[in-house]
Amino acid sequence: MRTHSGLHVLCGVVFRDYGCLVTGGNMEPGVARMDFNLPEVPPGFKEAVEEACNAEITADRRIDVRTLPRAEAFEIPDIIRTATNLVPEDVEEVRIVDIVGLDTQADGGTHVASTRQIGRLRVAKVENKGRGFRRVRIRIED
Repeated sequence: MRTHSGLHVLCGVVFRDYGCLVTGGNMEPGVARMDFNLPEVPPGFKEAVEEACNAEITADRRIDVRTLPRAEAFEIPDIIRTATNLVPEDVEEVRIVDIVGLDTQADGGTHVASTRQIGRLRVAKVENKGRGFRRVRIRIED
């Protein structure tokens, strides 16, 4: 739950600060990666993202979960943060995860109740995964 919630913080920060959508990801307890459609890595990106993520974690933002009818859910701006909409068309009720004030998106995973419960997020590495794609590897620490 901590790692998954940490990925949402990462996604929210990178979307807010760089306008990038998610193109892939993977997670295990305490470690994860998220891929973004980031054409170039700006100077200081790794450090800036880590600092911004930890500021959001320290802010102790509430994480709310609710379910909305599909039509209502898709009225929320930027509810899909992936480059491809992964919500099957036959899904009538969409589960929404909201890190209040940072990130609202369709999601089916488990989460902590507030960002402070995540712990410290470390950006371990930023990798080039081909033309316009960057992989951000994170670690969650106590």
